[in-house]
Amino acid sequence: QSQLVESGGALVQPGGSLKLSCVASGFTSDIYAIGWFRQAPGKEREGVACISTTGEICYYTDYVEGRFTVSRDGAKNTVYLQMNSLKPGDTAVYYCAAALTIYYVGGHPGTFQSWGQGTQVTVSS
Repeated sequence: QSQLVESGGALVQPGGSLKLSCVASGFTSDIYAIGWFRQAPGKEREGVACISTTGEICYYTDYVEGRFTVSRDGAKNTVYLQMNSLKPGDTAVYYCAAALTIYYVGGHPGTFQSWGQGTQVTVSS
């Protein structure tokens, strides 16, 4: 059974850090890239970061560049999103998604085919 499972979301104060994890299972050989996306209440889902299965960075949104870092551990089939200097505007449900074709575009959710269930990140004092 193919699936993506996110974890690591929490309530954190402004300026704090979190590390999200996305574990892939059941279809890892079909994956070209893993993207992180987020969706805040009342807003569209937006791309945050993306990394290919060869370790190339395929996307960072300008809003998080310099604060967030995407990385992968191939041996664990896991992609991470290290989030530092968190702001209230980072509050959202964070999803990881897998691109199963070469035609993905980092940051564009419509080009990713398989999605996790999401993990809530809340930045508030």
